[in-house]
Amino acid sequence: MTNGRADMDSYVFLAINNRQIVRAACANGGWQVETVLADPAPVTLAADPRRPDVVYAGTQGNGVYRSADRGRTWSPLGMAGKVVKALAVSPHDPDVIYAGVKPAAVYKTTDGGQHWAELTGFRRIPNRWWWFSPAEPPFRAYVNALGVSPTEPDLVLAGVELGAVACSEDGGRTWSSHRRGALRDCHSLAFHQADGQWVYEAGGTGGGAAISRDGGRTWTQPRSGLAQKYGVVCAADPARPEIWYVALAPGPGKAYGGNAAAYLYRASGWADWEPIGWEPQPMGQMPRALVTRADAPGHLFVGTTYGSVWHTADYGDTWQRLPFDLGGGLSLLVL
Repeated sequence: MTNGRADMDSYVFLAINNRQIVRAACANGGWQVETVLADPAPVTLAADPRRPDVVYAGTQGNGVYRSADRGRTWSPLGMAGKVVKALAVSPHDPDVIYAGVKPAAVYKTTDGGQHWAELTGFRRIPNRWWWFSPAEPPFRAYVNALGVSPTEPDLVLAGVELGAVACSEDGGRTWSSHRRGALRDCHSLAFHQADGQWVYEAGGTGGGAAISRDGGRTWTQPRSGLAQKYGVVCAADPARPEIWYVALAPGPGKAYGGNAAAYLYRASGWADWEPIGWEPQPMGQMPRALVTRADAPGHLFVGTTYGSVWHTADYGDTWQRLPFDLGGGLSLLVL
């Protein structure tokens, strides 16, 4: 990938705006933004890492939806009646998909969504009786993030709001207790795209950001250089796993409300966190999604509170605003 306009114009951007999926694509020399899924009340998005045209959406009570044409059209894929808060497609087998729901449970399909089964071992995680979510009445905890290792097909991580980051090493049959050092209030959780030893988390407890270098089994919270400790979202460079990014705020009121106070940081290896961004911190729009692409080292896309999308091609040193708005991106995919 280069920095040229032609490359950017080949991308498709999908975002969730007020429980609708909005799609931005370039056609006839200009960007077109349209709503492509509304009635099922989508709340999360996930891409198939092996099939770039295939995208999944989890909904607020209507299960899972699937698109096979880069988000143009959608069809239901089971789990009807479930509140699906998180999805993860295995990078080893596109027919293996995990779904995290509210109340906190994990489901799995091994046939591309024709049949789903609850992974009942997740209900036996120790001390889950006290899990709760401060974000949504009636304050029941839910699985907010899922990740499948790119190097170990049966290694799966689940992050709960609020409760634990748990690990399964047998494809979800059994689960560990909370991994020490991880953030119990998990907002964002992701394996590195190529190196399964590296995992990243942003959350509302502890130092706001956490990292694992052994596939999610143990964690540390590097805090030096961070001005805030309420983590909203994180991402990592696809070629250099030691470079990763986190967006933080002073607290939930400054992260999700209209009066944002946003902080965006970059970590490089063992060095302190460095502030990056397109304006002085605190920034007025909260990064709600950070996206990197496997084919684009150094590039980072940021979807913000009100739907603007910012892009850097040099690890956050310089920025440009893309020429469209998505109306308030809760989730963002760049296809």
